[in-house]
Amino acid sequence: MTGKEFFRKIANGKDDFLQEFIDILKEGKFSFCVIGGLGVNAYAEPVVSLDMDVVIVSERIDELLPRLKKKFKLEEFANSINVAGKGSALRIQIQTDLRYQDFIKRAKVHNVLGYKLPVATIEDIFQGKVWAAMDETRRASKRQKDLADILRLIEAKPQLKESLPQSLKTRLNL
Repeated sequence: MTGKEFFRKIANGKDDFLQEFIDILKEGKFSFCVIGGLGVNAYAEPVVSLDMDVVIVSERIDELLPRLKKKFKLEEFANSINVAGKGSALRIQIQTDLRYQDFIKRAKVHNVLGYKLPVATIEDIFQGKVWAAMDETRRASKRQKDLADILRLIEAKPQLKESLPQSLKTRLNL
């Protein structure tokens, strides 16, 4: 079973929702990159996640949304737009926080569960996870997952520990 087949199976997708989403981005030449847990999977031992977090060039978000609305259900929040496909458990979250925009230009193509996608650098993904773990408005369960992802990244690249804020070092017993 290929990575793509596995991912589609766990997402319960009859259609390849992720590929359809990627195709819209590529057809419109929208610059983007993967961040979040699936981005971590590009650098560390993979874990299954039904969330895919992406950053899309902010200047073109208003152009992208009508294209996505034609095929998918969208839900807008303060710093994100959630994209859902019919019959798929996969959730795509477009991060609209402007701090993530520079991640796009440093991204490199990686294999993410069978898909060749631009992924933010390990340092950028680490920074995003630090921001998320320190965001007190996020659910505690999400922040706990962010801490686990931070540890996975440090295991993959121990030098990252040096840039971890002391408050998180203390929480992680590092």
